Amino acid sequence: MSYFEELHPEMDRYLEDTASAEPEILKRLRKETFQKTTQPHMISGYLQGRFLSLISKMISPKNILEIGTFTGYAALCLAEGLQRDGKLTTLDVNEDLAYLPQKYFAQSEWASQIDFKLQDAKEFLKNSSETFDLIFIDADKENYHEYLQLVKPRMKSGSVLMIDNVLWYGKVLDEKGNKQTEQIKLVNKLVAEDADFENVILPLRDGVHLVRKI
Repeated sequence: MSYFEELHPEMDRYLEDTASAEPEILKRLRKETFQKTTQPHMISGYLQGRFLSLISKMISPKNILEIGTFTGYAALCLAEGLQRDGKLTTLDVNEDLAYLPQKYFAQSEWASQIDFKLQDAKEFLKNSSETFDLIFIDADKENYHEYLQLVKPRMKSGSVLMIDNVLWYGKVLDEKGNKQTEQIKLVNKLVAEDADFENVILPLRDGVHLVRKI
């Protein structure tokens, strides 16, 4: 949920009204996510989805990695910018929800390009030698630091990393937080201090850290 959704809902509606149209397959997926999951707020949603799509189209990546599939909404947004011979690997461990992304990936025009793995992201990264042009992290916050350490070697010069929920409902301003909050604060600090990165945090929904490897 964004600050606008909670504090200024008419502004949120204005932003949606002036953004590019949401593809029909994503409308259906968003509706089913709200109908069939207990935490539908975890979906990237319309505005963030259009942002992810636009970034992907600007980069035109050949190899995309997503950590945290949920119902597949963000993956489909990212896939919109894939090269024709490109691949998107998306990782999750929630077997109960796997049917939803599998269903919509199969219906999409990128069915042959999306590789959905029910696998722990840390295990995958430790055993993979692939490099990625675009990486999106939206998973368990307790492991954000380790994810950052593991994805950095998989980034080339010019690769882009996006990390979701980096404002954490404003809790990053708290002097001391829980483990999730402290992990997010640590990752934001490490990225900002890393000479190998260019970065900016965008106050989109719950905050997106946009990072480019130099």
